[in-house]
Amino acid sequence: MMEEEKEGKRNGTPSGVDISVLPEERISNIIALTSPKDVCRACTASPKFHAAAKSNAVWDRFLPSDYQAIIARSSSSSDLLVRGYLDAFFSSLNFCHSSLITHHSSLITHHLKHPTPFGTITHSSSLNIFHTVCGPHTCHLLYLTLFDNPILIDDSNKSFFLEKSSSKKCYLLAARDLCIIWKVAELKSVRWFDICGKIPTSMLSPKTNYATYLVFKLRRGAHGYKPPPKASVGTNGEGEVFKQIQRISHPKLRKDGWFEIELGEIFNEGGEDDELKIRLLEVDTNIVKTSLIVEGIEIRPTKG
Repeated sequence: MMEEEKEGKRNGTPSGVDISVLPEERISNIIALTSPKDVCRACTASPKFHAAAKSNAVWDRFLPSDYQAIIARSSSSSDLLVRGYLDAFFSSLNFCHSSLITHHSSLITHHLKHPTPFGTITHSSSLNIFHTVCGPHTCHLLYLTLFDNPILIDDSNKSFFLEKSSSKKCYLLAARDLCIIWKVAELKSVRWFDICGKIPTSMLSPKTNYATYLVFKLRRGAHGYKPPPKASVGTNGEGEVFKQIQRISHPKLRKDGWFEIELGEIFNEGGEDDELKIRLLEVDTNIVKTSLIVEGIEIRPTKG
């Protein structure tokens, strides 16, 4: 072996393997074994790597295995769903000529104007449009769409999106999907504070540690949250174990303009028919609580 390496050096031949000499399909299969972040880095290595990194063979492995079933439950307008794909498509075309962008734009516009013989766009046909127009880059662009444009599912009671770096599934349980003791999304004045949300653990990514967050806003003059409510995060089999959350008056501001406060974490093993239950409760102090607007409870993977 050492003699071969020495011979290679004498002949000026590298002793290592140059992966760029492999066929593009082989390169795609190799980098698909890494992470979305690593694949994005691979795009900068060479034009060949750039093409391989955007193929369906790579990004299909990062999309959830049930992504088509989830999209089929979408409550969003399919027209808007396709336009979400279109936004992601255009944002990824910095390597293309403007004539190519115009060509793809006209194709998608044609499909939107003449969708089906029945005059409507179904969720499956919206995916077919994207496959027809974007071909080998469909899964890459769908991935970009799902982490940047959450889609409404289950009669708009939940929104679904992907965590960008890990491609894990995330959900927001909308206020209408929660059990809220005061019955409306905006709390004006109440003494008993009780919010509860549930989701089957089968909808979450397996082998993943999740954090849960209350997403909300406080109107001016809001009061009554000292001491703050207690939160419980667990499955049905674990029972309720409440712990004091951090001060609700000092939440974290999100990019979408809402605030969030962490309620707790849970590890989803997967493979079990169970239900994740999140509850926020304060019924002991008899203090009047006012001016809270609830968007929902968000469930997303922890980082690190």
